[in-house]
Amino acid sequence: MTTNTAPGAGGHPTVTGRTPMPSRRASTADQIKDYILTQGLHPGDHLPTESELCERLGVSRSSVREAIQTLSTLDIVEVRHGRGTFVGRMSLDALVEALVFRGVLSPGDDLQALREVLEIRQALDLSMAERIVAALRGTANPSLHDLVDQMVASATAGETFAPQDRLFHTELLGHIDNSLVGQLVTAFWDVHTAVLPRLGLTLPADLDQTARAHRDMLEAAEAGDVDAFRTAVVDHYAPLQRMLDEARPPREDARGAGR
Repeated sequence: MTTNTAPGAGGHPTVTGRTPMPSRRASTADQIKDYILTQGLHPGDHLPTESELCERLGVSRSSVREAIQTLSTLDIVEVRHGRGTFVGRMSLDALVEALVFRGVLSPGDDLQALREVLEIRQALDLSMAERIVAALRGTANPSLHDLVDQMVASATAGETFAPQDRLFHTELLGHIDNSLVGQLVTAFWDVHTAVLPRLGLTLPADLDQTARAHRDMLEAAEAGDVDAFRTAVVDHYAPLQRMLDEARPPREDARGAGR
């Protein structure tokens, strides 16, 4: 519904029943998404050619090209040069890039954007505690224990263990029947680790607590102890939270130096 600026009775604007039409690019992109859904297509499936989409959707070639470009940036479709257009992986890469940029561009005086990412990471882990414990109760997970051993060894040597940390969380959540949660946890892990160095922050010195907390999480899950698992999750994030509490934003220092 739109407002007509021309005065009606009593000199007031009148309201018409017309609704603003979406842009042609957005409309065509929506049509392509609808086509993927109605045809029951899955990631990796081939889409019709550009000319076939024009005919099916009743739009111009330029509209299809612009829509494909838009959907490609969202990983909804994938253009393989010389082979055609396919349904994309629909990953969260675009979300990660946007959140990384947001965290670097607008950290705030108290690094609020980064705190929010950390809070979401912990909330996701805690919200899945019961399901993770139910899935791992009474099981043996040598690959996860091996990752924990690698993290503890690295922390003891004063080294970081980002690849093992990421893989641990990915594999841990791979045991529950919710792939989206796993993708979200991994996405926010990527955002967190990407933003830290760009803001001039380094990982905390007491990473050994984080490394040991991974073992506590795993052993609690295998033992079926939900409360112990949740406690270990909180311990896992404690060093990172202390780092943010103690950190002074580099931009604030720069502003002070220039006065």
